Amino acid sequence: MINNALKILKQHYGYTTFRPGQDQIITSLLNYKDTLAIMPTGAGKSLCFQIPALLLTGITLVVSPLISLMKDQVDALGSLGIPATFINSSLTATEVNERIYNARCGHYKIIYIAPERLESEIFQSAIKSLTISFLAIDEAHCVSQWGHDFRPSYRAIGSFIRSLPIRPIIGAFTATATTDVTKDIVTLLALQKPGIYITGFDRENLLFTVVRGENKPDFTLKYIDANKDQSGIIYAATRKEVENLHTLLQKKGYSVGKYHAGLSDIERQRYQEAFIYDDISIMVATNAFGMGIDKSNVRYVIHYNMPKSMEAYYQEAGRAGRDGEKSECILLFGAQDPLLQRYLIEQTTVDIERKAHEIGKLQTMVDYCHTPECLRKFILNYFGETKVQAECDNCSNCNDDNELTDITLEAQKIFSCIMRMKERYGTTLVASVLKGSKDKKVLHLGFDSLSTYGLLKNYTVQEIRNSINRLIATDYLALTDSEYPVVRLTSKATAVLKGQATVWQKVPRRPQKLAVDNSLFEILRALRKEIADREKVPPYHVFADTALREMSEYCPTDNNGLLAIKGVGEVKLARYGQEFLQLLRQYADAHNLKPSSPALEAKQIAATKTQENPSHIITLQMYEEGQSLEQISKERNLKILTVQDHLVRCSTEGHAVNWNPLIPPKYEQLILRTIGELGASKLKILKDALPEEVEYTAIKAVLCKYSCGQ
Repeated sequence: MINNALKILKQHYGYTTFRPGQDQIITSLLNYKDTLAIMPTGAGKSLCFQIPALLLTGITLVVSPLISLMKDQVDALGSLGIPATFINSSLTATEVNERIYNARCGHYKIIYIAPERLESEIFQSAIKSLTISFLAIDEAHCVSQWGHDFRPSYRAIGSFIRSLPIRPIIGAFTATATTDVTKDIVTLLALQKPGIYITGFDRENLLFTVVRGENKPDFTLKYIDANKDQSGIIYAATRKEVENLHTLLQKKGYSVGKYHAGLSDIERQRYQEAFIYDDISIMVATNAFGMGIDKSNVRYVIHYNMPKSMEAYYQEAGRAGRDGEKSECILLFGAQDPLLQRYLIEQTTVDIERKAHEIGKLQTMVDYCHTPECLRKFILNYFGETKVQAECDNCSNCNDDNELTDITLEAQKIFSCIMRMKERYGTTLVASVLKGSKDKKVLHLGFDSLSTYGLLKNYTVQEIRNSINRLIATDYLALTDSEYPVVRLTSKATAVLKGQATVWQKVPRRPQKLAVDNSLFEILRALRKEIADREKVPPYHVFADTALREMSEYCPTDNNGLLAIKGVGEVKLARYGQEFLQLLRQYADAHNLKPSSPALEAKQIAATKTQENPSHIITLQMYEEGQSLEQISKERNLKILTVQDHLVRCSTEGHAVNWNPLIPPKYEQLILRTIGELGASKLKILKDALPEEVEYTAIKAVLCKYSCGQ
């Protein structure tokens, strides 16, 4: 069964192996089992229902929330030689009937439909003449009112399933789902004893960055200038903000589009297609843009304003790097962002319970923007992943070269002030008291007589608020769920006030410029654009950036070599192969290159091993073969810190790790005693207390060897 799926994978999609979790999900569906798949954006979610659709008898219906998403998917399937169509409100009744008739005649295997269509009695009657073997529900989180894109029409799916003469296999797919949303999906879609597969929420290729206190227009212009050849999306919270940004970038000479609900359908479609077809490189948009976009080569996503929830942020940020290439997700945080989002929630949400739920999610986003800890860990923990490394080495907090700073004294001043204000007020008033403000409210309440009044007078009110927010994000403080949130102490803050604990934090750095592409890649990209324009398809439907990058690395000059490139299947080889091969041969001749098929084979073998073994296991295998940390770091292009963390992770997972080569024998007992005296929570404290020649590597090794840090 899975062998047939692999044949289709190679023939139509140009890949020889499945990504993690895809084979399990496909097998579950082919075994006629209801299935819920939670996969991050870019993990190959669509392929998990498209391949079963081709193998199952009968027709597959795919419920999809946006017209643009349907068209994009159908166009992509057409480029792969897969017969598919869509039915939505953009069609006339005659066109709908014609497509249903063609489906009955066997011309289509996959039909995309809008959820609203399922409520139509005429459609229900017409569709019953088809043999429906599989119903796939994309963006399944839309069924839950606790999700970030709740669509009431998704609630009709359950009754539609019950109305069918023969119940098909049901597959539900989403990229973002908390525990509550997952339960709603199973219940409201009436899944029967479903197989639930969570492939993980991590997107390792994405660099997450939070920038606070910057001038947003200046930062955006500098970033775009540094990455002017890249494709990117800038999300803003309001139509006005979108219009202002669009005007600013246009004046600076950038090819930029805009997208928000205030534009006409024609305008939105024009800008969207220009972006998809690479005619413009930047899209400025509200959150109305993106769900229907499968553009694989978006290299950066900038959130000009903080979104209202982690689900919304991760889905929008996840539109970067869908092809697996390194991409960046930047969130520009401003002091007014929480107030703006709260106002929008108040204006658009009537139900009291849902409003409270939305405000709670908003506070989680504020915490994310202020946490001094790993951003990736914060995101993954939110979605329920608990076994996550403390540092990812690929976010602005983990990449910060600054040392942790002891801010215990500053924190004690803040905690003391909150306590003396009886834990009854919000962050702004607390900051004003600590600043020593002459604000009328401060004076009226008599807070100028408190011993904590003016204790942080050398800071601005905003800087003090930022410090308070960081302490909230790290659970020293908490906010009430009331309409006007009140800041209160937690047990962690009490311990600090009593001198029983310390507080350490550091400041994140500016984002880095993305890598520059090589010349052959640019030549291949130009050819791709030429073909895409000729065939009136998006460039990434011809080949993804990952395929072009691999072509530029190995420069294949014959059919077999080109087929060895990931993303090049038999259909695309027949359709586009000769034009690309002609260019590659010319480039190889001009640069005296000698393509090597064995090199391609070796790369594929290495890629297969990488899929079979997680990155940290590969590091352990190399270490066990006798390679030093420096050798592993150089060969795998990883930081020494990452190599160390790989070994630590292996140890915590139960793998035997020989730590002795990393521990200087004469210092082992000293390190162990120091850990016993100072604890294992802060490596820097231990490092400062030990002789200078004792490195962090040795401390980590001792911690793992004796399980002190478990």
